[in-house]
Amino acid sequence: MKKIFSLLFMLVVSITALFAVTPDSDEEAIKKVIDEAYIDGLQNGGDLKVTEAGFHPGFNLLIFRNNMLEFLPIYNWIQMAGMRRKSQPEQDKEKISCVYRNIDVTGNAAVAKIELYRSDKLIFTDYLSLYKFEEGWRIVSKIYYRHP
Repeated sequence: MKKIFSLLFMLVVSITALFAVTPDSDEEAIKKVIDEAYIDGLQNGGDLKVTEAGFHPGFNLLIFRNNMLEFLPIYNWIQMAGMRRKSQPEQDKEKISCVYRNIDVTGNAAVAKIELYRSDKLIFTDYLSLYKFEEGWRIVSKIYYRHP
């Protein structure tokens, strides 16, 4: 009887510990994919292969312009970033920094609200949607506000 009680106790403690760690580790994994794929990769001239890995192939950037909605798929955005880097080296360009305002995780879905700064000036507020796939968190869509 003591063995059964001990096993049940250990099982409950293990499950409790697992669920207690998950939100923090998910938030850290989400920040990592955003930092590496989006901030470093697309915004600051980093490795576009890392960017491809962090964004789902079905990703769309939703652009609100002239009361219309436009879509920019990730493969076009990566291609544009690559062409821009060839024509305009980013060596002297001020790096973008990111402040995380909120990360909300429910199961395998998450939304991150981030602010992007250049030279301490707020330039964008982004809302990134992510799903957790077998290979990890990936960014699946983005809407934004460009600050004047």
